[in-house]
Amino acid sequence: MTSSEQGKYCLATIQNELGLHARSAALVAGLVQNSRGAVWIEKGAQRADASSIIDILTLACEKGTEIKIIIEDPADSDVLDAIVQLIASGFGEQ
Repeated sequence: MTSSEQGKYCLATIQNELGLHARSAALVAGLVQNSRGAVWIEKGAQRADASSIIDILTLACEKGTEIKIIIEDPADSDVLDAIVQLIASGFGEQ
């Protein structure tokens, strides 16, 4: 976990063959429902609200895509960790 002006963040690489598709985006958005502050996913210069499945899907993250997950509230470190672990597990698809 790293800190920046935006908040704390982690980098993660999409592992599963289908990439960040609707089901996996729904899993991420479900985790974010427990957050106190905003959670963002960035792919390059694009930014998506991690609580919105549609926003996440607009990033079009294929397998191997590196993304940044950002939390604005430090109290959401557990949410950040859970999202990173979910991505590392391939969203349970492997």
